[in-house]
Amino acid sequence: MYPTGGISASIYANRLRAEGMGSNEQAVHFANQDYEALKQQCLESGCLFEDPCFPAEPPSLGFKELAPYSSKTRDVEWMRPTELADDPQFIVGGATRTDICQGALGDCWLLAAIASLTLNEKLLHRVVPHGQSFQDDYAGIFHFQFWQFGEWVDIVIDDRLPVKDGELMFVHSAEGNEFWSALLEKAYAKLNGSYEALSGGSTTEGFEDFTGGVSEMYELRRAPKDLYRIIGKALDRGSLLGCSIDITSAFDMEAVTFKKLVKGHAYSVTGLKEVDFQGQMERLIRVRNPWGQVEWTGAWSDNSPEWDEIDPSEREDLHLKMEDGEFWMSFNEFKRQFSRIEICNLTPDALSEDSLSHWNTMKFYGTWRRGSTAGGCRNHPNTFWINPQYKITLLEEDDDPEDDEVACSFLVALMQKDRRRYRRQGQDMHTIGFALYEYRGCQNVHLKKNFFLSHSSCARSETFINLREVSTRLRLPPGEYLVVPSTFEPGKEADFVLRVFTEKQSETEYEEITEDDIDDSFKSMFAQLAGEVNKDLKTDGFSMESCRTMVNLMDKDGSARLGLVEFQILWNKIRKWLVIFREFDLDKSGAMSSYEMRLAVEAAGFKLNNRLNQVLVARYADNEMIDFDNFICCLVKLETMFSDPMNPGTVQSLCSLAH
Repeated sequence: MYPTGGISASIYANRLRAEGMGSNEQAVHFANQDYEALKQQCLESGCLFEDPCFPAEPPSLGFKELAPYSSKTRDVEWMRPTELADDPQFIVGGATRTDICQGALGDCWLLAAIASLTLNEKLLHRVVPHGQSFQDDYAGIFHFQFWQFGEWVDIVIDDRLPVKDGELMFVHSAEGNEFWSALLEKAYAKLNGSYEALSGGSTTEGFEDFTGGVSEMYELRRAPKDLYRIIGKALDRGSLLGCSIDITSAFDMEAVTFKKLVKGHAYSVTGLKEVDFQGQMERLIRVRNPWGQVEWTGAWSDNSPEWDEIDPSEREDLHLKMEDGEFWMSFNEFKRQFSRIEICNLTPDALSEDSLSHWNTMKFYGTWRRGSTAGGCRNHPNTFWINPQYKITLLEEDDDPEDDEVACSFLVALMQKDRRRYRRQGQDMHTIGFALYEYRGCQNVHLKKNFFLSHSSCARSETFINLREVSTRLRLPPGEYLVVPSTFEPGKEADFVLRVFTEKQSETEYEEITEDDIDDSFKSMFAQLAGEVNKDLKTDGFSMESCRTMVNLMDKDGSARLGLVEFQILWNKIRKWLVIFREFDLDKSGAMSSYEMRLAVEAAGFKLNNRLNQVLVARYADNEMIDFDNFICCLVKLETMFSDPMNPGTVQSLCSLAH
């Protein structure tokens, strides 16, 4: 994985991405585990692989219902397929939808995504690499690849699987000696911290992690008129599709309707067909329950009389393609019975009405940090403006001769990172969304509160929701727009990826500096500042550290003393900064909030990007409050860095920051 630690880590990561790292061909090694090297070590030593990063121990199962010593995990054994079957196979007769039968884990959303994946062999083998077996060079080690927040990651596991009463606890194949799906689930559990972390989710999450695609969701009660055509084109292009029925209360969860549909359960959509029924064309849709059983019993179900009314050869053909847990129903009935359908487009091109057109893709990595970049949604006007801001320029309108409106089609997708891993600490997905504003102005300018108070958004995500990703397809006239991603409430911390797909040519900007824009001394200062977190510097008056800092940084001749002229310069600066401090200490408490500090720093003449503001708050704030002492320390150092990076005092200040 990439190193952590401020701007240098970000620059390093961006450089590796530019060189192809993170592509499916050059996947990042999760936990720095190299599959080929580890397998070779096992073959040479004659020992089967045991994964130290995801051990066959109770914490790997879960933390609540599957916590160590809970009733569900009592008497669990970890066994290898070679101990469970006489002739274990990785894949038997090709990967099919019947290879995915749900166990005692609420990850039907994931299994529905895996079932859809088996419909596209090319996609499947990006996730499940070829050449793995229990026969040739077997060493108890397997690997899988998942897309994670903009890059592909290679996950190594051992093949010890949780077993209770002689049966696999979780996903299993209808073929008793086939294990690829169980091992795939284990790799995904490792990626997310535990098996229990996979409980509950949206099928689109699995879709995107298997493809790197972008998802859309349609509420079936408000479905577009051409939904049948949209689904057909998506299936033809190999897109992954899922559907589900809403629950109205906890009692509804996995409740079975009188026609055997399961509420709160994720299904896969696997096919469409039009048949001649009683002289009219009837649209049918094929759906699969990942349980491998419990099927729809209404019209067009497996043994319903409707099948007697269609051509025998067509009937036989449709039934031959059926799998256990899979059923047909009329498309109109589908829209009445199910609540929503989710479609994962494999590439941005799949979003286009014209298969020959090309969508441009842009990707940005950002953070929300309390006190500096986590401003919440537009309901919080005092802080909304501090959220990261991304400028996009739509240059060309769509080529649609049937559309009189001059507009550019594009899709914005906002994804929060790594939230499943925090479930063990009692956290989960934040509620996220975004807003767009029409804006024409200078590059690299972070807009302030007054702009958002006087301008309404021109577009926004359909809703703020606690899903991993929120995406919305939009059409706006050519022009310049600002995308502001946010959590619903201020102060919620997370990393995120913002993806923008435009049908025509576009340009993007972010109020951020690049490596080439930063001189070496300032890079060093940033790296040192980034290491100073949550240090309590609050004092009455200037602390000894503050005094030393001012002396060191204003000492022009290296004498460790301030002459009269030097002191005069410092004194004038302090007086000027005191006026600014009083202006932005709105409640006259003697301290500023981190938001007020950001405005005050800019009023003092320092225009900083989000990342630097974030670091300064971390360095100088105490519980998000900054007293005058820390404010002066901050400005003195900024003044020195900006005005004279070669000052000898700079070196001393950088050394002091390291401790």
